[in-house]
Amino acid sequence: MSRPADLDAALLTDAGADGRAALEDFDTGLLDEPEAVAFPGDFADELDVARAVVSGLGIAAPTGLGVEEYWQATLEGRCAVGVPTRFDTSGYPATLAAEIPDFVARDRVPGRLLRQTDRATQLGLVATGEALADAGLDLDRLAEYDVGVITAASAGGIEFGQRELGHLWSKGKQFVSAYQSFAWFFAATAGQISIRHRTRGPSGVLVTEQSGGIDALGQARRVVRKGTPVVISGSVDGGLCPWGWMGQMATGRLSVAADPAGAFRPFAADADGYVPGEGGAIVIVEDAESAKTRGLGRGYGEIAGYAATFDPSPKSVERALLAGRPVPRPGLRRAADLALCDAGVRPDQVDVVFADAAGVPELDRIEAEVLRELFGPYGVPVTAPKTMTGRLIGGGASLDVATALLALRDGVIPPTVNVAEPAAEYELDLVTEVRARPLRTALVLARGYGGFNSALVLRS
Repeated sequence: MSRPADLDAALLTDAGADGRAALEDFDTGLLDEPEAVAFPGDFADELDVARAVVSGLGIAAPTGLGVEEYWQATLEGRCAVGVPTRFDTSGYPATLAAEIPDFVARDRVPGRLLRQTDRATQLGLVATGEALADAGLDLDRLAEYDVGVITAASAGGIEFGQRELGHLWSKGKQFVSAYQSFAWFFAATAGQISIRHRTRGPSGVLVTEQSGGIDALGQARRVVRKGTPVVISGSVDGGLCPWGWMGQMATGRLSVAADPAGAFRPFAADADGYVPGEGGAIVIVEDAESAKTRGLGRGYGEIAGYAATFDPSPKSVERALLAGRPVPRPGLRRAADLALCDAGVRPDQVDVVFADAAGVPELDRIEAEVLRELFGPYGVPVTAPKTMTGRLIGGGASLDVATALLALRDGVIPPTVNVAEPAAEYELDLVTEVRARPLRTALVLARGYGGFNSALVLRS
């Protein structure tokens, strides 16, 4: 296949001019005509860049602490949505959430770290330990600069900050923990992981709300391609406290249903919003040759394609309307197109889509339209296991990726619960019961509040 001279650089950086697109608009008319996307061959082979595979998973979710506990609950369709126990939501319009019920930090986290860390960071440390053990990695055998840490977060240690600010207001500044200076920070989890495991490779944090888990993995793949053998990535997030609750309430997207079975029903005709949760997944991203040398083969699968885009700004929509031009479209379709193009995968080669599944009617309509245009009516199985865990802000997309990898491993699509069938006009093949079938390629979609769109292609 012929290739423009500047394509190598575009592929190696995974970024377009705006820093958020996986490929440059080289010969497809992609920027203006998303329907015209070409799906070329495998760029990793053609450019001889490192492949990034997933060699280990660690999960902390409302439906299970640990990979297999979570996966069993997911296949059984167990829903963790209920009334929160750690603070009283009765005075708020939205009253339901999905908590991790059996997590006792002192049983799983070193005592010296308990005073320094937020609950989300503690969950992240536990998930990291599981992921490293699952990958069979002994970090003492690796050079300290050979392991990076790239995670995502929504806002940092919100519960820790809520508690310490409460001490400030009610007792005085002398009662505020010195650890407040960093425990609240959105990079706290990445930093604590790096310190605990003595890693000094490339590190960073992506703050793109629900898209963050995918964006972190896309960045991890970039770092692996640049020569770092192992990256600890993904995200575990939280914030089920009054401060965090009000932040999510302000979006206007939380469900106000009182019945857990009816509170988060994406693609349903009567969907009224989402339920927040806590948790996520830590994912070990490793150079494929490194994993092969250790006898892991392709591990759980390969991160074959990634892309991220922004929605058009309200002002650009307004200007288009005033000028009589077509209104710019939301960026989710372009993210999906670019990720598939990056992977060299045609839409008819995708076996399952793990949807963003916002549960907000307008956002559901946009996503359904993207899937219908890309795959045709009822053209691909679509699922949203997050209906069991709630949307986990920064941790949600990485948990979707972990779930997709487990689905590829076992050849089974987990269900979307509490939705008997999607609205007829969406024309979606929504998986509402466990469906066994051969799976090789999965597309995972995510959107973050503020206009973020991300897509990841996984291949077994």
